[in-house]
Amino acid sequence: MKNNILKKIDEKSIVVGVVGLGYVGLPLAVEKAKAGFKTIGFDVQSEKVELVNQGHNYIGDVVDNDLKELVDSNMLSATTDFSFVKDVDFIAICVPTPLDDHQQPDISYVKNSTIEIAKYLTKGTMVVLESTTYPGTTEELIKPLLEESGLKCGEDFYLGFSPERVDPGNKQFKTKNTPKVVGAIGEDATEVIATMYRAVLEGDVHEVSSPAVAEMEKILENTYRNINIGLVNELAVLCDKMNISLWEVIDAAKTKPYGFQAFYPGPGLGGHCIPLDPYYLSWKAREFGFHTSMIEASMMINDKMPEYCVERASKILNRYKKSLNGSKILLLGVAYKADIDDYRESPAINVMDILKESGADVDFYDPHIKKFKEHGREHVGLDFIDEKVVSEYDLVMVTTDHSSVDYDMVQRNATVVFDTKNAMKNVESRENIEVL
Repeated sequence: MKNNILKKIDEKSIVVGVVGLGYVGLPLAVEKAKAGFKTIGFDVQSEKVELVNQGHNYIGDVVDNDLKELVDSNMLSATTDFSFVKDVDFIAICVPTPLDDHQQPDISYVKNSTIEIAKYLTKGTMVVLESTTYPGTTEELIKPLLEESGLKCGEDFYLGFSPERVDPGNKQFKTKNTPKVVGAIGEDATEVIATMYRAVLEGDVHEVSSPAVAEMEKILENTYRNINIGLVNELAVLCDKMNISLWEVIDAAKTKPYGFQAFYPGPGLGGHCIPLDPYYLSWKAREFGFHTSMIEASMMINDKMPEYCVERASKILNRYKKSLNGSKILLLGVAYKADIDDYRESPAINVMDILKESGADVDFYDPHIKKFKEHGREHVGLDFIDEKVVSEYDLVMVTTDHSSVDYDMVQRNATVVFDTKNAMKNVESRENIEVL
């Protein structure tokens, strides 16, 4: 089986399936197809499937022309029909792994996708989970479900884990050139899956001894960032009390050429990975009677930042003889990071909710997001901002540091600005700017 698969990879006769056509799955499907492998995208959302089949892109990191050319040349198609799994040789599972209402892992998307794959799984297929999850998912959940097909892992199909490393908006590293980690069940599985990725991607492929190592590796990446962001967020609160600019402190510290990596404070954590992944690890750790105290402490700090930012906003308004209740507040940015249109887990939305609960009249402007849905409600932002618009608000809060915003104009016309991202660091006049 191994030699047959390696031969098919070399001949580019492998048919690729990608389950989940979101921020991870669609760019991966595009790269597979661009590398010369016929690719089928699977998604339960018919809207996404229709857009892909029409050649209409909806993901920022995908080049519009690339998608259309691949669809027009029949190298890439999409479907909601999982029976087409029988026609593929390599399947990447790229579905969401959110938290439930109790902050515990919700792996229902992974489980349901695997059940559908198992119905049509054929001999000689490689299956790879890319969705971030707790260590043990591949071997404890995916493997038994796939073996319900009657096929045996390692003999009839290969199974592995290769964590996605998508960083939306990153101008240097995309799916194509970001190094990959691969851990699979057995040496043969590791070899063929790694070979498949090497045939598609430009980045290095690093092989590890098991899926659990690869799963833990991804958790480590984002927990590392969560903890360090928690550290600077805590220091931001302290430095405010001490009347010290943490931003200046960080700029000074990063002049050291070794032993220090700069992390920055903000109104909280956003995106699908950093705010969620530590919860997956702490949940799994309880199975072993282990308490992840440092990780949980950082999560608590980061989770409190939206509330802290609202408290700071209230104090700023008080200095202008205004109460939070009844004040008009404009949020600049609802995306979770700069220059993207992704608002998943965005702390700006949490800030907005807390402000509204406190009685504030809140609007938002985001050059990349005109509207968003939260808890079934649609929120529509301002179409534009100018001198007149900005001057109408009691407070402007910068909650995402989009580069296309005219911050000099904002400073000149705002009554007062609370900049939670230091986006206005290059604005010279600062008498009405307060920074987190």
